[in-house]
Amino acid sequence: MAIKIKTPEQIEGIRESSKLAGTTLKYLEQFVIAGNTTKFIDTKAEEFVRDHGAIPATKGYNSYPAATCISPNDVICHGIPNNYEIKDGDIVNVDVTTILKGYYGDTCRMYSVGTISEYAQKLVDAAKECLQIGLGQCFTGNQFGNIGFEINKYATSLGYSVVYEFCGHGVGIKFHEDPQVDHIAPKNSGPVMKPGMIFTIEPMINAGKARAKVDKKDKWTARTIDGKLSAQYEHTILITDEGYEALTNVYNEY
Repeated sequence: MAIKIKTPEQIEGIRESSKLAGTTLKYLEQFVIAGNTTKFIDTKAEEFVRDHGAIPATKGYNSYPAATCISPNDVICHGIPNNYEIKDGDIVNVDVTTILKGYYGDTCRMYSVGTISEYAQKLVDAAKECLQIGLGQCFTGNQFGNIGFEINKYATSLGYSVVYEFCGHGVGIKFHEDPQVDHIAPKNSGPVMKPGMIFTIEPMINAGKARAKVDKKDKWTARTIDGKLSAQYEHTILITDEGYEALTNVYNEY
């Protein structure tokens, strides 16, 4: 495993791209509402990204057809935007990766449409807390496995499961780089974090079973096997001498 240590110039470029990715999610708040289709939201995201001098990384990536991944309710990840009309009570994940001046920024968040159930709200809150817990393990000298160990410990304590078939990853110069960042892992396992490493943490938390099933027709959309809800948050993270910087965090929550 060759984990790239980014140069100061690369870090600044990745920081700019990451900020745009986060800002795109903020911009989309006005469009993730009942009555809009996921395809419409995707169109608005692509317009915004391109208007800011960037391109959407997912479009054309391994033949993926859209500018974003939009995953409502029981869709875990990689939902292809289509004619699904969002309705009151839905929880929707939007995942955006931008390429700005050759640098990548990758982030996702949940949107609650109208009034959601307490059941859904608790899951969304847990997924957000799982990201926070993962961030708490980001510091020089720690091992990557502790991210997944602590996330899984918390999620399962609430009766939820953590998806193990998808993971976080290095990012910045390429869409996917080393290391693989697992959200379930043994304690004190994996490579050691060093300043200049950039990667994503993106835990997918299921209300039911952890397994995913990928749509046989589109070969992308991953759903829960039991039809129960799934929620996810993601940031692009830089390891620093002092700890970490969440490069996609435009909401100043972490």
